[in-house]
Amino acid sequence: MERPGLRRLLTDIEAGKVDCVVVYKVDRLSRSLLDFARIVEIFEKRGVSFVSVTQQFNTTASLGRLTLNILLSFAQFEREIIAERTRDKMSAARRKGKWVGGIPVLGYDVDPRGGRLAVNEDEARRVRAIFDLYLEHRSLIAVVKEINRRGWTTKVWVTKDGQQHRGKPFTKGGLFRLLTNVIYTGQVNHKGTFYPGEHPAIIDPAVWGKVDERLRHNGITGGKEVRNKYGALLRGLLHCDACGTPMVHTYTVKNSRRYRYYVCLTAQQQGWDACPSKSVPAQRVEDSIVDRLRSLGKDPRIAAETARKVREQAEASVQELRAEMKTAEKELGRLQRELVKVAALPGGNGARIERLADLQERIQTTERRVGELTDELDALEAEVVPLQELKQALAAFDPVWKALNTGEQTRVVRALVERAGYDGRAGRVAVTFRAAGFKELCEVVGHREDGQ
Repeated sequence: MERPGLRRLLTDIEAGKVDCVVVYKVDRLSRSLLDFARIVEIFEKRGVSFVSVTQQFNTTASLGRLTLNILLSFAQFEREIIAERTRDKMSAARRKGKWVGGIPVLGYDVDPRGGRLAVNEDEARRVRAIFDLYLEHRSLIAVVKEINRRGWTTKVWVTKDGQQHRGKPFTKGGLFRLLTNVIYTGQVNHKGTFYPGEHPAIIDPAVWGKVDERLRHNGITGGKEVRNKYGALLRGLLHCDACGTPMVHTYTVKNSRRYRYYVCLTAQQQGWDACPSKSVPAQRVEDSIVDRLRSLGKDPRIAAETARKVREQAEASVQELRAEMKTAEKELGRLQRELVKVAALPGGNGARIERLADLQERIQTTERRVGELTDELDALEAEVVPLQELKQALAAFDPVWKALNTGEQTRVVRALVERAGYDGRAGRVAVTFRAAGFKELCEVVGHREDGQ
């Protein structure tokens, strides 16, 4: 009923401009009994005749109206069968892991042969970087600001008829859809069930799972950074190894004394019997982590291994930045060639001028990003921690730690610890350290020794 041509026809009928409506077949007017009844009511009200040139019936007699209704019933049946077959075909294709069409996602291009996705390596590197940024910042808004600062946009693609869709700056909603799209793990989502896809994965499923877990947790807290009022050193870092969920900081008050705990989120939401870890005293688990940090300075082999990992991490970051630099320079060259091509076109219409302005703006953004990447590459050289400097920082950790206030201690722990896991079944705490954070430890120790 919302077809533009049909709406114009009904408007003209209401205005008295039409005497007779002629169609090739009845189903060209409508394939719905209910809609057709409404249309015929309008025809009768305005005295408009209705003729189908290939079908003989007379609506003035009961038999003719019956014939018309039978024809319309078959037309509606045919429409519904076609829709069902189309849905069944698309569902079967989804279950086989095929690409069934739609807007292509960042990181993939549609295979020219159809039916599957092909990895776009330049875009895939950006997608991986976006996932890493979210795991680092743990905030959609912070990641949106960063990727827009870098000049990254959503997917740029061209339709089969040659129409180009330009990329747009990321929004919070667009970023959320990207981070929750299981297609990046090489799978296809059909009605809440994941099926192996025919396309290769560009994100490790474990990384996607971490991001998904963090997003679901932020859905409860709103993603806001809550002020660390009670000095919880492991807030956002401690997880329950028994069930894999985060452990949240809480406290109880008895006789005017506050007792702090980390509670398993599963046990908190589903009951104490849902997880063997339940809760652990906050001070005990925090002291365990700090003791691990103290012990690092007592073994020279650990210091040497830490320095090696810092160096390896810096080298890996350099490789990522160089790959992004190569992509940015490639994009800059493409934009400059397109600018020359558009500038050489004859005429001065508004669309051409608008395109030139857009190209110049994108070139400036890309050039700015190339400069930022150059600065980041230079800054990475300073991230390498000399072995002797690291040994001194680890050896001086204990006296420096005691001199820090709660906020500074929290900052040091968050810089050094990537993840802490508590297993209530064995009463064991496992720690994964963040190698690059030891550079910050060296700076803190150096400032304290200088009296700052």
